[in-house]
Amino acid sequence: MSDKILYTAQAHVTGGRIEGHGRTSDGALEVDIRIPPELGGPGGGTNPEQLFAVGFASCFESAMGAVARRMKVEPQDVAIESRVHLMPTEERGFKVGVGLDVTLSGLDEEQARELVAKAHTVCPYSNATRGNIDVDITVNGASL
Repeated sequence: MSDKILYTAQAHVTGGRIEGHGRTSDGALEVDIRIPPELGGPGGGTNPEQLFAVGFASCFESAMGAVARRMKVEPQDVAIESRVHLMPTEERGFKVGVGLDVTLSGLDEEQARELVAKAHTVCPYSNATRGNIDVDITVNGASL
């Protein structure tokens, strides 16, 4: 682990994804965790895939902001649609894949692609998942 930790998030979870409950140490996030109906569960709460989708997209957008400042560009109307896919493995385990559809205006196509590509090298979620899971990114509808 790095010697210089900038921030540590803490959470407490009980019950897993079946009838779980999660809470951050500062109380800013408190959620019931449930298996979604698509997986035969009751729904009525969030799940790890949804939390990962929100976390990745919000982190990625922040990385885009940092890169935009370095590039001295100002994208407009930035939005990210994220998907986290839960898939079985041959070993009877599970894996995830991610899709990020980035939409932005105010930059030409080349600048937009450069911004998103550089953000993918800066974002902590991108760095944590690189080489471990498939991450498909589009920029204004075109594959990165």
